[in-house]
Amino acid sequence: MRKGLLPSSRKASEMSNLSLTQALPRLINSVPRSRSLEAVLLFWVAGMHAFQLAQIQLSVTDNLDEEILLYWTPLFLASYAVHFVLRFKARAADSLILPLATLLNGLGISMIYRLDLAEVARGNEQLLGARQVWLTVFAMLVAALVIWLLKDHMVLKRFTYIAMAVGILLLLTPMLPVIGREINGARLWVGIGDISFQPGEIAKLVLIVFFAGYLTRHRESLSLIGKKIWRIRIPRARDLGPLLLVWFASLGVLVLQRDLGTSLLYFGIFLGLLYVATGRGFYAGIGIGMIITGGLVASQLLSYVGNRFDSWLNPFLSENYSGVGGSYQLVQGLFGMAHGGILGTGLGGGYPQLVPLAANDFIFAAIAEELGLVGVFAVLSVYLLLTYRGLRISLAHRDDFSRLLAAGLSFVIALQVFIVVGGVLRVVPLTGLTTPFLAAGGSSLLANWLLVAILLRISDSSNRQVVQ
Repeated sequence: MRKGLLPSSRKASEMSNLSLTQALPRLINSVPRSRSLEAVLLFWVAGMHAFQLAQIQLSVTDNLDEEILLYWTPLFLASYAVHFVLRFKARAADSLILPLATLLNGLGISMIYRLDLAEVARGNEQLLGARQVWLTVFAMLVAALVIWLLKDHMVLKRFTYIAMAVGILLLLTPMLPVIGREINGARLWVGIGDISFQPGEIAKLVLIVFFAGYLTRHRESLSLIGKKIWRIRIPRARDLGPLLLVWFASLGVLVLQRDLGTSLLYFGIFLGLLYVATGRGFYAGIGIGMIITGGLVASQLLSYVGNRFDSWLNPFLSENYSGVGGSYQLVQGLFGMAHGGILGTGLGGGYPQLVPLAANDFIFAAIAEELGLVGVFAVLSVYLLLTYRGLRISLAHRDDFSRLLAAGLSFVIALQVFIVVGGVLRVVPLTGLTTPFLAAGGSSLLANWLLVAILLRISDSSNRQVVQ
C-alpha cells in the first residue's frame, strides 16, 4: 500500500512546492490528450454528417441516392488527413478542437446542400454546396500544411511589425482600382475574372499576431505607468496611441469599405487582448465608449450606416421593409426562426430559401428554422466549447506571446459569432459578417481553418512544456 501511495504523495508534494503560475498549467492540462479519442470523435462527426445529408435528401426529394457521397466523402477524408498530420507532427495537441470545427463545417455543408435542393426545385441552378465541399477540402489541407511546416509558433513573434504592415496592406487591397470589387454595397473583395477573395479575413489573423507581439513588449508600460487620478491610473498619451490608432483604422474600414462588422471585429479583438494583457478595466470602459461614440457618429454622418441602424430599430415599417437594402432579409429571417419554434421543422421541412442570401449571411436563421431553439443551443454550445478550448490553451501556456495569441484567436470566434447571431436575432445591427465554419464562402473558411491550425500548434507546444 505504501508503494502504491508513494507516487501520488510525491506528486502532491511537488505540486505544493510549485508557485501558482507553475502549478496552474499542470492542473489545466490534467485532461488527457489522445489522438485516439480524436479519431473516435471524428468518426462520430462523420456519422452525424451522413445522417444530416440523408435526412435532407429524403425530406426534399423523397429519394436517397449516391449524390450524398459527393458531399460526405471529401470532408471525411480531409478531416482524417489533418488527424494523421497531428499524429506525426503535433501529438500533444488538443484532441477536441478538430472534431468541433469539423462538426460545424459539416453542418454548414449540409444546410447549404439543403438550400441548393430548394433552389433547384424552384427552377434555379445553384451549386453552392458542391463548391463549399471543395473549398473546405482546400482549407483543411492548407491547415494541415501549416501544422506540418510551422514547427514552432514562436517564430511569428519575430514578425510583429511586419505583420502590422501586411495586415494594413491586406485591408487596403480592396481599394485598388483594378482588382478591388464592391459586392452588396461593401468594398471588401479583390478578384480576377470569376475568382474573388476577401483579404480582410486573412488580415484579422495577421493583425492578431501584431497585437500579441506588441502587447507582450509594452504590457508593463500600459498597465503600470501613468498619472493617477482618484483611483484610476490614466496611461500616457504615447501608450494610448495604439488604442487610438486601431480605433481610427476601424473607422477607416467603416468609411472607406462600408463595412460595419469588420471594423467592429478588429477593434473588439484589440480591446479584448488589451484587457487580457493589462488586466485594467479602464481600457475596457474607454474602448466600449469609443465603440458607442464611433457608431453613433457614423450613423449620423454616413447614410448607409444610418439606414442600417434605422432598419435595425424599425424593421417592420413599410418603407424599411420594402426599400432597397432595407429590413426585408432581417424580417424574413425572424419569421423563419419563429416558424421553427422549439424543436424546428426538421432538416428539409422548412422554407429557409425564402430568406435572401440564406447560405451566406443568414445561414444561422436557416439552421434555427429547421433545428429549432434546441438546435440553436446545440450549435452555440459547440462554438462555446471551441472558444473555451482556445482560452484553455491560452491559460496553460507559460509564454506571454503564446497566451495572447491563443486568446486573440479565441476572441475572433466568440466575437464573430456574437456579431453575426446578434444581427440575425436583432440584438445588434446587421453587419454582413459570416458565421464561422457554417456560411458559404472560401475566404472565411480558409481563415477559420488557419486559425484552428495555429491553435493546435500552440496547444501542442503548451502540452509538451507541461510534460517536460
